[in-house]
Amino acid sequence: MLQSPLRPSRSGPQVRVSFEFFPPKTAEMEQTLWEAIARLAPLAPHFVSVTYGAGGSTRERTHATVARIVEETELKPAAHLTCVGASRAEIDDVIHDYRAAGVRHVVALRGDPPGGAGAAYEPHPQGYQSTDALVAKLKAVGDFQVSVAAYPEKHPQSPNLLHDIEILKRKVDAGADRAITQFFFDNNVYFRFLDVAAAAGINIPIVPGVVPVQNFKQTAGFAKRAGASVPAWLADRFDGLDDDPVTRRLVAAAVCAEQVVDLIDRGVRDLHFYTMNRADLVFAICHLIGIRPQRAAPDEQWATALQGETARAARPATR
Repeated sequence: MLQSPLRPSRSGPQVRVSFEFFPPKTAEMEQTLWEAIARLAPLAPHFVSVTYGAGGSTRERTHATVARIVEETELKPAAHLTCVGASRAEIDDVIHDYRAAGVRHVVALRGDPPGGAGAAYEPHPQGYQSTDALVAKLKAVGDFQVSVAAYPEKHPQSPNLLHDIEILKRKVDAGADRAITQFFFDNNVYFRFLDVAAAAGINIPIVPGVVPVQNFKQTAGFAKRAGASVPAWLADRFDGLDDDPVTRRLVAAAVCAEQVVDLIDRGVRDLHFYTMNRADLVFAICHLIGIRPQRAAPDEQWATALQGETARAARPATR
């Protein structure tokens, strides 16, 4: 008799998940974001992170989104914070604003320059010159949990993987509590990275970042900019499905399920999902690995509040 490769987490190995969102630019995008949060919140993730745009371009929207998560949900937010495009004083103000809002977890990043991931990075003359300096500042404040980034296939601007490992070691030595990887599609890449990191004395958890492929062409573009490889077999899976969204979603679920099941079978117990502010695929994968809602749905009061906020966001501004 065939058996499931995974037992439900409530009776088998415990698997923790975390979700990443990005701040909305429009009222329509805000509605999509909060629908995704409402859908995924009952899964009781370990934390949820909210990103910054290139050059810190979404700083205010990131802070507003994080503050609303704190005020209206039981989720534990991890706010992204970057070094780029701001002085130490400006970044310190953001740190204290986060702390005042009840945030106790920050994802500390160098950040992409305003020109995007491929542009040359130039530290702000009065800013934090590197991520490890930002990590050290956050830990000096006293009560922040700090996550940092890791790149199993190296950062696009690094000369080689060992250089990346050296940078990660500096962040660990400055006090980082965990690393979250850039997404990847070949799990062997991740496990080789773990071996190299361990050999360098890096002993913090390195959580794999997983991206369900909502749109193959878009994901392939992200991967190219991020230095993540797209295997030929993955392109073959989505070949010919540009105009067939139903089949494309089924294939996406199957591909992500295969990857996640293999990670768990090989000992992974923490997974970080890049949701792209879409819930359905992530929710389905969580269901497949035995993660069930802790409650049937968000309580009525929160659901009503979300509807009210969405309606207000859709109205034109008045004087």
